[in-house]
Amino acid sequence: MADAYRVLFVCTGNTCRSVIAAQVLRRELADAGLAGEVASAGLRVRVEGADADPRAQEVLRRHGYQTEHQTRQFDPAMLAGYDLVIGLDSVHVSVLRHVAAQGRPDAQIRLLGSFDESRPAGWDVPDPVTGGPDDYERVLALVRSAMPGVLAEVRAGLAAG
Repeated sequence: MADAYRVLFVCTGNTCRSVIAAQVLRRELADAGLAGEVASAGLRVRVEGADADPRAQEVLRRHGYQTEHQTRQFDPAMLAGYDLVIGLDSVHVSVLRHVAAQGRPDAQIRLLGSFDESRPAGWDVPDPVTGGPDDYERVLALVRSAMPGVLAEVRAGLAAG
């Protein structure tokens, strides 16, 4: 069995959606007793090492999640360091697959919404950056709805590893 399954969430600026997804998965893995490394990155990070958006921090805090985070720019070399790379919307997935085709076509890249078994066609997590608290709550709800499928993927990866 592998020591830890590595998951990378990718969104645009690495301040909202991927941050929320990473914090939710960290807690889900801990609660399930699964060994996992979870990180996040952005395709267009404005300031490397910045905190998460305060509204993302607030929704995480309100629901009992950790809020520590430093923004990180996605680098194509990251594809080799993770077992699973999850885009938060279909544009992210398209960019990631294009990058992977240049260097690592075997990279496992998925849309977060594709893990929601109730909607197998998948869905995008909308960017809440111009919205208010309700938009961040919606992001959290969407992320949570996909987590059972993500956990199943992690379990399968650990068993195969």
